[in-house]
Amino acid sequence: MQSKIHQAVILSAGFGTRLLTLTRGKIPKAMIPVGGKPLLERHIEQFKKYGVTEFFVNLFYLPDVIKNYFGDGAKWGVKIHYALEPEIRGTAGGIKNFSAESARLPASPLLQRGEPDGQGSASGGDGTLKNNFFAIYGDIYSEVDYGKMADAFAGHAGAIGMELVGNTDHPEDSDLVEVDNDLRFLKIHPKPHEALPKNYKSMRGIFILNEKILKYIPEKTYYEIDHDLLPDALAKEEKFYGYECGDYLKDVGTPERYVEVENISKKKRRQATDRPPLRNNTTFQHSQECWNVVVESLPAVALQFS
Repeated sequence: MQSKIHQAVILSAGFGTRLLTLTRGKIPKAMIPVGGKPLLERHIEQFKKYGVTEFFVNLFYLPDVIKNYFGDGAKWGVKIHYALEPEIRGTAGGIKNFSAESARLPASPLLQRGEPDGQGSASGGDGTLKNNFFAIYGDIYSEVDYGKMADAFAGHAGAIGMELVGNTDHPEDSDLVEVDNDLRFLKIHPKPHEALPKNYKSMRGIFILNEKILKYIPEKTYYEIDHDLLPDALAKEEKFYGYECGDYLKDVGTPERYVEVENISKKKRRQATDRPPLRNNTTFQHSQECWNVVVESLPAVALQFS
């Protein structure tokens, strides 16, 4: 089964306060290098494997670092639209930037949309979110098979969304979702918890959303997906499901987790040395340019992984 989704939002506006010992305030956390490429580039490449060709990136902290590196996305064979937020609007607010409703507001010049390519796009060429789309927190390193996730979502008729979920060994300090036997979301349980729900999962920060959910997000307002949007949608009896898989993903929001991800990437690079190179010269050049631009902003601790 091939349930193609062609759009993805990569939420990239955060400060990355916990990574300042690595970034030194010179690059946004979505640009921290993993295996010699910015994490944001890893997202684009991973989504593109499964048919995503149109990306939406919200910006706030050091936006020019991202825009100057990726431009309109043409070098990667994709289209990238940006929204520069005047203040942090949260994860759901970051998605709302790209709704058709927001595009009609006077503040819409903040949106910097790619030029139509004359061939049409999943969004009809107008640079807004349509139908079903992926969304991911920009500080997550992901090797998820998005094709399988899209197929799973297609099996839930009438669902307004899906989030990747899993088990956790530290539920006390995690946001949890109460689910039924079909992983349908019943109730969100933000941390801290006086008591744990009977049947719960940890929320992992990778979503498939239908454009209908955008109506629940207020304009120009700080609004979070897990704490605000999902409780609101569930209260209105919308169908929202969990998705489980064994694919590797990890948020790199702390130096310790970044080290784990980079060590895994380093191991895979070593294993790949016994195989012919798979990337063309252009892709390799992008990687080298990224490393030269980004790593000079990092202290010596990051160089041990190169």
